[in-house]
Amino acid sequence: MKSFNVNWNEEIRKFILERIRSLELLQALDRIERNAEKRRTRVDSARLIREDRDRR
Repeated sequence: MKSFNVNWNEEIRKFILERIRSLELLQALDRIERNAEKRRTRVDSARLIREDRDRR
């Protein structure tokens, strides 16, 4: 490592921050999916289409 002219502290800091952002994004996506699952309704789409056609 000493043979390279690299600021290793800065490289490690960047890596950690990028990894944290990635984990936060995954956590947010998981939260969104769980909330979306709660909002889903259990409806028979064929029945809804049939009712709509019958009203015409």
